[in-house]
Amino acid sequence: MQRKFKPLFAGIIVLLFVATSHVLFAQGASDLKFNEILVHNESNFMDEYGQRSSWLEIVNSSYSKVNIGGCYLTDDKENPTKYWVPSNSQETLLSPRGFTVFFADGKPSRGIFHLNFQLEEGKTIYLFDANGRTLIDEVKVPVGLAPDYVYYRESIDSDQWATSDKSTPLSDNDHSRKASAGEKFVQHDPSGVGMVVIAMSVVFCALAILFLFYMFIGRTFHKKKKVAAVEGTAVATDDQLSGELNAAIAMALHLHFEEQHDYENTVLTIKKVARAYSPWSSKIYTLRKHPRL
Repeated sequence: MQRKFKPLFAGIIVLLFVATSHVLFAQGASDLKFNEILVHNESNFMDEYGQRSSWLEIVNSSYSKVNIGGCYLTDDKENPTKYWVPSNSQETLLSPRGFTVFFADGKPSRGIFHLNFQLEEGKTIYLFDANGRTLIDEVKVPVGLAPDYVYYRESIDSDQWATSDKSTPLSDNDHSRKASAGEKFVQHDPSGVGMVVIAMSVVFCALAILFLFYMFIGRTFHKKKKVAAVEGTAVATDDQLSGELNAAIAMALHLHFEEQHDYENTVLTIKKVARAYSPWSSKIYTLRKHPRL
């Protein structure tokens, strides 16, 4: 029976792994992307020192927190470890769908978010994983960008890029209203048939899993009970009584419970009477003989 249910449990484990794989992989740096770039900063976003310089924005496209600490940024693919993002700071922890900005001013002594290189038109910037070999994302800086114009990703989940004179550092570039998940589902299933099928499938799968679980538990207990009964029978066989003795016991029990009995007092009292005897007090000695005539 255990061999029979091993494939079932293996299938359940595989399904659970597939269902949670997205969450597990979403916690890695592979979900980081370049989101926005500004090369010529004349009247745009300033750093914490009040200085304007070229900058780039990175977004966490997953729905779980990701730490960019330990990764590398570079403008030279032959030198993938050009700038190492320190990994001992909470500032590098990006919230779900969160953003961070690095200033490409060539002054890394100013802090974690100041790179040791500057952005140049026509060059490509790269983001490498913590091992210094795995390329996570890359983007080529366009040529001919006007001052304060940004090169940006149209949305977090899009691979299309565009230019604009309106920068949106630390926020999504797409501010249009997006349809909710329910609205999207209604568009694909206006009659609701798909929702009914999905709901019934979920309920059916849950009931099937419960049925198999309880069936397995029931068979396990039944097997244990059967084994215990067999062991008890074996013990009784070794110490069994003869047929005559069993018949005598059964007859005694029947007579005891079924026959009518008169319950009598079984206490016997014996009272001893003491009589003093003397030949002088006997009647034979007190009677007078009749005289002879």
